[in-house]
Amino acid sequence: MGAALDPCCALQTYVELAADEAVEAVFFLGQAANATEAQSVLAHYRALDLDAVFRSVIRYWDNVLETVQVKTPDRSLDIILNRWMLYQTLVCRMWARSAFYQASGAYGFRDQLQDSMALTLARPAVAREHLLRAARRQFIEGDVQHWWLPPGETGSIGAGVRTRIADDRVWLAYVAAHYVEATGDVAVLDESVPFLEGPALRTGEVDAFFQPAISDQTAPLFEHCARALEQSLVVGEHGLPLFGTGDWNDGMNRVGEKGRGESVWLGWFLHATLMAFAPLAKARDQRAREQAWLTHASALQRSLEEKSWDGEWYRRGYFDDGTPLGSVNSTECRIDSIAQSWGVISGAAEPARATRAMSAVGSQLIRRDTGLALLFTPPFDRSIPDPGYIKGYPPGIRENGGQYTHAATWSVLAYAQLGQGNNAWELFSLLNPINRTSTRADVHRYKVEPYVVVADVYSVAPHVGRGGWTWYTGSAGWMYRAGLEGILGFRVQGASLVLTPCIPEKWPRFEITFKYRSARYEILIENPQSVSRGIAHAELDGQTLPSGSNTRIALVDDGNTHSVRLVLGT
Repeated sequence: MGAALDPCCALQTYVELAADEAVEAVFFLGQAANATEAQSVLAHYRALDLDAVFRSVIRYWDNVLETVQVKTPDRSLDIILNRWMLYQTLVCRMWARSAFYQASGAYGFRDQLQDSMALTLARPAVAREHLLRAARRQFIEGDVQHWWLPPGETGSIGAGVRTRIADDRVWLAYVAAHYVEATGDVAVLDESVPFLEGPALRTGEVDAFFQPAISDQTAPLFEHCARALEQSLVVGEHGLPLFGTGDWNDGMNRVGEKGRGESVWLGWFLHATLMAFAPLAKARDQRAREQAWLTHASALQRSLEEKSWDGEWYRRGYFDDGTPLGSVNSTECRIDSIAQSWGVISGAAEPARATRAMSAVGSQLIRRDTGLALLFTPPFDRSIPDPGYIKGYPPGIRENGGQYTHAATWSVLAYAQLGQGNNAWELFSLLNPINRTSTRADVHRYKVEPYVVVADVYSVAPHVGRGGWTWYTGSAGWMYRAGLEGILGFRVQGASLVLTPCIPEKWPRFEITFKYRSARYEILIENPQSVSRGIAHAELDGQTLPSGSNTRIALVDDGNTHSVRLVLGT
């Protein structure tokens, strides 16, 4: 205990016990606005049956966390996937927005939007609520607050920072499209949401913190998304999106601060978003927008292939002066994982190149001897041009060439999408915190919790393998999806269940139990031919279904238990 050391609280009470007497002591830990409110909460609970209260808490979490349960040959995967990652996402990321390493309580525009995608199955109402909350942080011009403080009781409407970061606004449309696909809730696009008003950034100004005003101008969520996309269509001399003062990796804030730097990763991401959102424009009979977005996506794809391919992998981008970033000729940051993984995830990369790019990730960035999956290599240290404040981190720490788990989960998804089940599972296992603490030596090296996903792991001596910050990281939601959707191939699309497993060849079988409203689906996937993917036979309640690369099952809310059986093979 003490200044700058770990916080500690000690509670003590005195109890006198008679012979054979038993006494139960209950300690409360919570928060309140003031002492009077705290006393009121204590008085309320002292009058209740605390055993009953505790049982109700357990029932609540069982209901949330047992929507989907899996049983695979990998017990560590089962433990982290069945409860812990979803709990971490909901409690820490969505609700608290605070942990030992980041305690502001603020919302990050791209942060909680990404987290919400992991909740569309277990808590779709939470995902919907946050989608609309994020849309309310958009300025009339289409850009957004990079982060904002929650509106307070004093009338504050959420002071925050306006920036030139390039990817934030695109996440609104990307997540909206995902939410609609997963839930079938198209009506959310018609929800009316106000804009913000505030001073635009001046020439040479990279950000500004202020409290905006709520505009009288409102628009449906669809229009908010469309406005965000339309502000994101400007390209540089290579035909790629502008990098701005960050494009997901905030530390690369000087790659494009003069307005000319370009981002390959943002090209893949924007392509994926345009392709996902264009059908929603078509459904609303906004054909001009649909065609403009599809045309831009096609041009992006050409530019990405013609200007970004480096010979064995895709470049990360271009600095303001045109210097390539993430090239074989770069002395630092020669290869960056997210430019490879999103080429696959977007579906836009040429298939043979996509495979070669992910092969390069495996050989250049996944360090099997130390159990690390690096964001990029080599770390920044002395190179020119200056990429930004990322160089302020020591080489091998956090985003600067360490393992950044958020990005590594995208590689899991990419391997699965390529049909490389062995690689997908191997990387997932490497990221699994349970596997980082299997021995006493591992525990002393890793130093952080084995039951929550870590944001980063150090890659340079003498701290190789040491965990960085935990709990408050978007890695948890993405790793949950990488395991459930990528490897196990479990996706719900509206009132349909889609199964596309991509598993390690050595798995003989696995099981999934899914609670769909009042119904229960018990799913068995068998792998007699020791393959990674491909469905040779599928049946629902004993009736054969059409076979193929995926199986689509109509979900029914009938209160019954249904049996699904898949046999993998060719």
